[in-house]
Amino acid sequence: MAQPEFVPIVPGDRVRGAERLPVPDHWRADRPAETDRTFMPAGPGLGTVGPDQGFALRLARRFEDRLELTSAEHVEDATAGCVAVAMKRAALFGRAPMIYDLEHAFTLWGFLGGAPVELVELRAAAFQGAGHDYWIRRAIADQVPVETLALSPATVHERLPVWRSLLAP
Repeated sequence: MAQPEFVPIVPGDRVRGAERLPVPDHWRADRPAETDRTFMPAGPGLGTVGPDQGFALRLARRFEDRLELTSAEHVEDATAGCVAVAMKRAALFGRAPMIYDLEHAFTLWGFLGGAPVELVELRAAAFQGAGHDYWIRRAIADQVPVETLALSPATVHERLPVWRSLLAP
């Protein structure tokens, strides 16, 4: 609060000016983890940045009792691989994962039924150990092109008989 000039005060009680900080030097993004680009780097194994992606793990629990697995497949591996695909799909749209992203991923890989035998054989090999290995999950997500991620879960289900057209070669 300002002090009026006509009020008698001792010199030690007068308002003092704030300490001025020096003007900072020029800044550069030169630390190891910083990027000086205006876009995120993209490429195999780099993933896709999106908000609240961990929520997909919670949503995946709703599908565990509906999954159709062979005797060689494990729920943890199927869930981990499909969560990676769902997070990639959600990030493509710039939002947090929704139940439809998980439905899309589980349908695409045939875990919700109606999968051709060739797809089941491919996913059995591709998903083996996905629950414990980040790079396996990345490889699963990288097999799904952007064009497929943009499809609705119902469209993916319709195209499941021609599943090779939904995955990257």
